[in-house]
Amino acid sequence: MKKLIIGGAAIAVLGYLGVVGYLHQFDKENATQLLMENRYTGEQEKVAKALFDNSCQYCHSPNTPLPFYSKFPIVGDEMQSDIQRGLRAFRLDRLLEGLKDPSKLSQADLAKLQRVLENNEMPIAKFRHLHWGSKPDEQEKVALLNWIREARKMSLPKETPNVDTDRLVQPIPDSIATTDEAKVALGHDLFFDGRLSGDGSIQCHTCHQLDKGGVDRLDTSTGIEGKKGPINAPTVFNAAFNFVQFWDGRAADLADQAKGPPTNPVEMGSHSWDDIVARFEMDEEFKKEFLKEYPQVTKETLTHAIGEYEKTLITPNSDFDRYLKGDKTALTEQQVRGYELFKQHKCDTCHTGVAMGGQSYEYMGLYGDYFKDRGTPLTDADEGRFAQTKDPFDMHRFKVPTLRNIALTAPYFHDASAKELKDAVSAMLKYQSNVQQPAQKDVEDITSFLESLTGEFKGEKLK
Repeated sequence: MKKLIIGGAAIAVLGYLGVVGYLHQFDKENATQLLMENRYTGEQEKVAKALFDNSCQYCHSPNTPLPFYSKFPIVGDEMQSDIQRGLRAFRLDRLLEGLKDPSKLSQADLAKLQRVLENNEMPIAKFRHLHWGSKPDEQEKVALLNWIREARKMSLPKETPNVDTDRLVQPIPDSIATTDEAKVALGHDLFFDGRLSGDGSIQCHTCHQLDKGGVDRLDTSTGIEGKKGPINAPTVFNAAFNFVQFWDGRAADLADQAKGPPTNPVEMGSHSWDDIVARFEMDEEFKKEFLKEYPQVTKETLTHAIGEYEKTLITPNSDFDRYLKGDKTALTEQQVRGYELFKQHKCDTCHTGVAMGGQSYEYMGLYGDYFKDRGTPLTDADEGRFAQTKDPFDMHRFKVPTLRNIALTAPYFHDASAKELKDAVSAMLKYQSNVQQPAQKDVEDITSFLESLTGEFKGEKLK
């Protein structure tokens, strides 16, 4: 019997070592093939090789060739589940697009990769048991972290002060360079002008009130003729730092964003931009001033002016900004604890950069079915980025909102399901950080930290 046990164990060990040996060769060939196919050069190749050599592509890139055991029952199902979670959390293929073209590089992707490297979190243990040598060594970590620092430096606004390229969040600059102050002044007037709407009753400011944190503090905004919109209005403050606009990212920049609401039948209700242009053309005084800065009154020039004004709607000098700049007395002890918890739970990997958000699309419910637990029927607004791409991967994926001035902008989330800030913190810890039963003290500490993000506008603290 003893011999049988020993023999069985020996066979199991030999079988295990055989699988490990096969996977080592498979991984090596896969990495080599990917490098050849993508034709990276110089520093690009160094970064890509470190990622491919450690097999990051299996769980974080779609359509990657998988080892033979992926076709086995049970094992294959578990692999697909891991891959699905991996793709939801981080897309290596998107990061590699940014490696070749820095304009496509996401600050959030850089932040996620940095945290994983610093915490030695990847690959997961059960993967390493089969794929020996799949954990980055110190030389590879240094190379990747150095690249992250340089990439982060290039992606930040030039006006950003006190940049620390090791830090995932940065202070807001005192101002953003704009093309022309006169255009900003025109945009200011348009922002408060009801003629963008069909009956003159709705302004940009109606839903984005500067004395209410850049929002209207409603679940969904009230548009023309009292019509209710389908989604919670995001703040206009610090929107200039977003990589795209709207929850679903359908607008590339602020000027593009300004083109949508005026002709939306639920929002501002104008029949067409031709009608809007005609209304402004009839105002000789407006036209005279406008034509000093633009060749003609058009949809494009009107929205460009609005976008130029909205670039100035930034809120520097929060308590947290002063803390980042070196004033260690700017935060309370509770807020410092909250900031440490914020980093510990990797909140700063999505709420990253100057705006602490607005740099990526993220899946709502990484660790639990948020929409099932919500207990209300799905709506078109719940589709998120999918509404624009029709890619199943983008279903329930939303542009991450900024946390700047977050204490002033309740209710929270695209569906306004969190009525208070502490409720939003609890939900994020559960669904995005896998803290299934957050400690009340931790929620209170993080909430207190978030209250330190309220900044100033025109030299006065927002209320």
